[in-house]
Amino acid sequence: MRVSRAQAEANRETVINVASRLFREHGFDGIGLKDLMKGAGLTQGGFYKQFESKDDLAALASGRAMESAVRRWSRVAAGSADPFGAVVGMYLSTGHQEEKGDGCPLAALGSDAARQSEAVRAPFQNGIEAHLQILDELLPASDGTKPYDKAMIVLSLMVGAVTISRIMTDQAMAERLLETAAGAVKHIAGGRDEE
Repeated sequence: MRVSRAQAEANRETVINVASRLFREHGFDGIGLKDLMKGAGLTQGGFYKQFESKDDLAALASGRAMESAVRRWSRVAAGSADPFGAVVGMYLSTGHQEEKGDGCPLAALGSDAARQSEAVRAPFQNGIEAHLQILDELLPASDGTKPYDKAMIVLSLMVGAVTISRIMTDQAMAERLLETAAGAVKHIAGGRDEE
């Protein structure tokens, strides 16, 4: 049965969205095309009509994941009287630690993405720059540091803290790590006290 052009495009978007989540849960090499397509409710046979390769899908899914993460930061910041504190609180939370499939792609796929093609790494580069832009806008005026320096430190610390907390088997220690990182981030931001 032939699929309409509109349905084919809807199927493609579904596959990209599902792959975005499943790659974050399993890694790029931790899930095959059959399971990706099954997760989208489609058969593997239609994959190559929609995508050139798994690498093509990984690049598109990575872009979708990074765009979603940037929108989430913007939404959290816009809905708070303390935008920076709200972003830090959301990111360095046990809720975010546990939501691998819908959480930050940098924490979920960062080391995995480093081993991928430039096409897959490019959306991460763009997403990192977008995250840095948001942080740079939220951080207090710089005290002589170069533009983005504080933002780079803060982003690195936050992504690293979530990544490490997800590895840990001692949940109490993982929570302490997230709390300690939040305090350090607030300090770096301009002497904000730990809460």
